[in-house]
Amino acid sequence: MTDFWTTILEFAQTTTTRVGKQLMLDFGQVQASLKADGTLVTQADKWADRTICDAIASTFAGYGILSEEADKVFPGTEWCWVIDPLDGTTNFTRGIPIWSISLGLLYRGIPIFGYVYVPPTDQAFHGFWQGTSELTTPTGAFLNHHPIHSSADDPSNNHFFNLCSRSTAVIQDGFPCKIRMLGVASYNFLTVATGAVLGGMEATPKVWDIAAAWVIVQAAGGSWVSLKTEPFPLLSGEDYSDRSFPTVVVSRAELQPVFQPFVDQVKI
Repeated sequence: MTDFWTTILEFAQTTTTRVGKQLMLDFGQVQASLKADGTLVTQADKWADRTICDAIASTFAGYGILSEEADKVFPGTEWCWVIDPLDGTTNFTRGIPIWSISLGLLYRGIPIFGYVYVPPTDQAFHGFWQGTSELTTPTGAFLNHHPIHSSADDPSNNHFFNLCSRSTAVIQDGFPCKIRMLGVASYNFLTVATGAVLGGMEATPKVWDIAAAWVIVQAAGGSWVSLKTEPFPLLSGEDYSDRSFPTVVVSRAELQPVFQPFVDQVKI
């Protein structure tokens, strides 16, 4: 791994660990307020966002930042960090120990590095995805620095498929797996990357929910299926605050036709 990529990985690890320690102190102890889009936000979200943005600005001069809690307009810089300082705020405020800190690094609008830290379980996911960037990047997806890969299994009643609260129309007679609903978009997809789950659907994820997971899932061998607009590359000057990117992730492309008839039941 070159010095550049080592710096990127160490920065993500150090920053999310530091932020995660403080968030664990606030976990289940803070009051939330309602944002214009109906989602919750806490002072912890805002503190985490400022802290991460300040760390990026002091370490990566000239890099853009797109964040759920701050600037939601893609700056068009060659390099840009996309951050979700607290994915799963509802779980966080209610004391449910599934929530994450998500950092995605984009090159020319396309994610090439993703890092997601889940403080309550001390799980750190990361991955590199060269894609069409023509950059020379490391390869692979990792959980706590151990390689991970999506499952090669066929669906059964002993396998799982994750949903969000807006995609429950998927649940129909004959659905081939057990259903789980975790309440965190990034984690829904990352469990596919680890092989724990065969698929997952998010009906209304925003770009900061998926930028890091987009890298890790594909680096782990999973298949990313955009149900409407492709999220990447991001476009310079575009405001992403009200844009959703309905998505299905499956452990391998051959499973998409198995789940698609059920996915088609969801209005998006």
